Amino acid sequence: MNFKYLAVTALLLFALASCKNNYHEKQQAEQIMRKEYNKKLIEANKGLVARDSSRIVGVIRANNWDMNVTGTGLWYEIIEKGRGQKAKLNQIAILDYKVRLLSGELAYTSDSTGPLKFKISKGGVERGLEEGVLLLHQGDSARFIMPPYMAHHLLGDQKKIPPRSTIIYEVRLKSLKK
Repeated sequence: MNFKYLAVTALLLFALASCKNNYHEKQQAEQIMRKEYNKKLIEANKGLVARDSSRIVGVIRANNWDMNVTGTGLWYEIIEKGRGQKAKLNQIAILDYKVRLLSGELAYTSDSTGPLKFKISKGGVERGLEEGVLLLHQGDSARFIMPPYMAHHLLGDQKKIPPRSTIIYEVRLKSLKK
């Protein structure tokens, strides 16, 4: 009876060890696949960003705009300088604006919707708009070009901005409030 008990125990231990090895092998294989997938995804994203940048540069050149680009990829140009205070985090910005697609097609304007009002750093607007407003002084007029990852990402706004759209904001910072 002792021998049977030892044999069954040994068999169970062998089976458990085998399962544990299979589990680790499976985990390692999944980890390798995940790394490969992430690598391909990063390469695809780099390609999309390069394509978007090329299109943006083409529009800038075609319109003879004198634009700068931030480290995050926001293109901007101060068209007219105001005389007011510089925008800061947590202030409320009030803007007149026009939003166009990269093709030039008008999507939105404050003429039809009223001025845009938002608290800087609270979200609720495009990431590129928040970053751009922080470059402005009250009274400034500016142009911002936002690649999809700074605007409406993969889905667009599901109204007038199509998926993966680069957009152009023309703004005038009317006022800043606490």
